[in-house]
Amino acid sequence: MSAVLSAPALRTLPRQWLAWHQIAIVLIAGGAHAASIAWPFPFVFAQGQPLWWLQLLALLVLVGQIDGCRSGKRAAWLGGLFATAMLCATFWWLFISMHTYGGLAAPLTVLAIVVLAAFLALYYAAAAALFVRLAPAGRAPRALVFAALWLLAELARVKLFTGFPWGEGGYAHVDGWARPLAAWVGVHGLSFLAALVAAWLAMSLRASFNSARGWLGVMGAAVFSAAMALLPVAAPVLSAAPAPGAMSVTLLQGNIPQDEKFQSGTGVATALRWYGEQLRDATTALVVAPETAIPLLPQQLPEGYWQALQSRFATGQQAALIGLPLGSFEAGYSNAVMGLKPDASGQAASYRYDKHHLVPFGEFIPTGFRWFTELMNIPLGDFNRGAVGQPSFDWKGQRLAPNICYEDLFGEELGARFADPAQAPTVFVNLSNIGWFGNTVAIDQHLHISRMRALEFSRPMIRATNTGATVIIDHQGRVTHALPRHTRGALVGEVQGQSGITPFAWWSARFGLWPLWALGLVITGLALVFRRAR
Repeated sequence: MSAVLSAPALRTLPRQWLAWHQIAIVLIAGGAHAASIAWPFPFVFAQGQPLWWLQLLALLVLVGQIDGCRSGKRAAWLGGLFATAMLCATFWWLFISMHTYGGLAAPLTVLAIVVLAAFLALYYAAAAALFVRLAPAGRAPRALVFAALWLLAELARVKLFTGFPWGEGGYAHVDGWARPLAAWVGVHGLSFLAALVAAWLAMSLRASFNSARGWLGVMGAAVFSAAMALLPVAAPVLSAAPAPGAMSVTLLQGNIPQDEKFQSGTGVATALRWYGEQLRDATTALVVAPETAIPLLPQQLPEGYWQALQSRFATGQQAALIGLPLGSFEAGYSNAVMGLKPDASGQAASYRYDKHHLVPFGEFIPTGFRWFTELMNIPLGDFNRGAVGQPSFDWKGQRLAPNICYEDLFGEELGARFADPAQAPTVFVNLSNIGWFGNTVAIDQHLHISRMRALEFSRPMIRATNTGATVIIDHQGRVTHALPRHTRGALVGEVQGQSGITPFAWWSARFGLWPLWALGLVITGLALVFRRAR
């Protein structure tokens, strides 16, 4: 007993308790950051709602924990734990695709998700460690350095190892105070601004205990953020052109159970029958069927099925965009969209879009990981890759730009289509199958990703999905029409095409993400120079 209560042991208890206390704080803050992208619970707030203030609060807590660290190693651990919790809580639904539908053992699935999150968290751990080592003394410069390093971590997650930036903090602001700035700086720019505000607030709160000026700064920032959140969105346009008008659309949602979708006796038969009927009976100018709505290669379809679809859209005033795999098992196949519309000769003119940004393990096998994918049962899991900036589908004065599944997560790749304003899309069309992830918050997260693209480019986005969210989004990121999720039905409405080029569309089409990389690297480089001078 005397050994346990000795003075040296007692002196170490507060330090040990503080370490575990900090770990609990950053883990909770990381979970809160994930919840800010789309609230996952059916209570307190509307389920699926983005909470911009919660994202700021989560980052504020992180900065408060690492700003006082004297050790870069300790800051790296705290930043890495925050990011690991953030990412696990963001894409935990991968468990459903890998275990429930892929057949991977549950312990191995959990391990794979945690390892993926921990690996991506290394970017944020490095950012936290560098912040402790490089940050200058002034409150504003310190906040700027943190924001720059956080931006670099987010960009690394976008670009390295094919990229997986799902759940980036900027998406919490699709309804937030920074919403009007999306057309200028894009979602990554919003992440930078949010990190800057959160860091400045954290440092102001620390200063507020010793200075009235600190409290004034905190209150001023809170009032500014609230005022910005109430401003209407007026997307800037650098080059204007006549608006192409409205188009009537039908968006199909088959709600084919994922465990039956590729089974010939159940899901395949249901899909061929239901989508065939809907494509035949639709009366709008455009009909859109979701990703792999037709779950077979054309040569595998029943005799006459594809020919009947081509004949259906060979004449008249209607066109279709249909998700299906194209190619062959011998030469390779792609996750594709086929467009059908009448031409002057009375034939069905065809259009093809091949998915460019493929999902690792689900749509292509990374080098050295075939053993891992062979542990799962995922059909059509090794697609060929399409090109960036493929042409749009021209119909009724609209230039319709398809993107498949999480391709709308990469705004800089969609931006490649805006290099020539005369050929820029007037409407984005997303074809998805989020059925792999069940009836989870993944649906809401993906919806907000599409809404952010609408804000960045000032373009409407129409979404046809297997299980949801099948919606029409206007050019200001607002959902104007929606189908109930996990139901079978057709959404009929109108989409108003838009023209003109936003600042984000202009610079992303020419430079990609390099301006943001330059911003982060220049600020970090200046911090390093001044640190050496000190």
